[in-house]
Amino acid sequence: MPATPLARRRPISLQRAWLLAFGLGAAAPFAALAATDAPPAASGADVAVSSPAASLPAPRPGGPLAAPPRDDVPGGHPAMGIGFEALPYPYPVHFLALRNEGQDVRMAYMDVPPTTANGEPNAGARTIVLLHGKNFGGVYWENVIRHLTARGYRVIVPDQIGFGKSSKPELDYSFDLLARNTIALLDALQIAHADILGHSTGGMLAMRITLDYPSRVDRLLLEDPVGLEDYRRLETPQSTETLYRAQLNMTPDAYRNYVKGYFAHWSERFEAPLVAPYLSAMQSGEYPRLAKTAALTSQMIFQQPLVDELPDIAAPTLLIVGEKDRTAPGKAYARPDMKDRLGNFPALGRAAARAIPHCRLVVIPDVGHIAHWEAPNAFFSAVDDFLF
Repeated sequence: MPATPLARRRPISLQRAWLLAFGLGAAAPFAALAATDAPPAASGADVAVSSPAASLPAPRPGGPLAAPPRDDVPGGHPAMGIGFEALPYPYPVHFLALRNEGQDVRMAYMDVPPTTANGEPNAGARTIVLLHGKNFGGVYWENVIRHLTARGYRVIVPDQIGFGKSSKPELDYSFDLLARNTIALLDALQIAHADILGHSTGGMLAMRITLDYPSRVDRLLLEDPVGLEDYRRLETPQSTETLYRAQLNMTPDAYRNYVKGYFAHWSERFEAPLVAPYLSAMQSGEYPRLAKTAALTSQMIFQQPLVDELPDIAAPTLLIVGEKDRTAPGKAYARPDMKDRLGNFPALGRAAARAIPHCRLVVIPDVGHIAHWEAPNAFFSAVDDFLF
């Protein structure tokens, strides 16, 4: 269907936007938000897509920005809505209108073109889709976007429904549903096939897309993907209500410590981009809805294993794991005799590399669950060796 332009504001620097978003500069509108919601789809349409930006702001140099939290706001961070409207993204945000289980929802995404040596867009580029993990949105891919666009890739970065700037409906979440939404985005952007890079829960989704739509995936890249073991065999099932109450009652310190557990070596520079946005959303009047979405997507991971399908992945695959990663969704509910077995990513990676027919395994030493933050040089080296 024809693209519909979105209303835009003149972007400001991302550094300035971060300072504003976390109360470290003079009060001002968050002009870094590059787009408003797309208009509703025309009658009878299932999908509506915003037009790509005619020109994008140049990414700022250096790594992802980390501004310190404020001390004069309860919890250290000002309140933010669960749509994270005040959270600056590094590139313009568009919205794709979808219908999921009879509900009208909007899927946020960034569509970042590659650049040539003179900074002009490269029309003949390859495409890669980046799929975020459960506790994050696409914003945390900033350094990966910059790296890949500089090497000739068009980079598509969706916030899945239920995450980031996208809608947070209460529905029966499934990897099949999220896979269909992602394919709908590629269809709307007229992308026939692409490479896919998924991290954590995004890795599990990337595998599901590859299994369900093999002709759409050229190469599969996985960064510490969950789902390399069947959690139903290792954990005690929990009701959605139990998971919801645990999320709703989580304290800021508990959430911060949870994210710290992803890293072999925590740095305070990770606080603002990886912790602060969620702590701000916890102060929103809509936070219970975000907590419910978190519970429902936790059930999705637990109830929809795919480890037995790994031999059916046909695409050439790169599997990157951190040597010290011991992440396992629902680990708090592990059966006593299974707890020590959960989340051993080096062992899980070796088993997965044997099961996936065309898989290359890279174990990054002394690194936890988010290599593209904790050890970006080693991560990029592994990605470049595989893609180029």
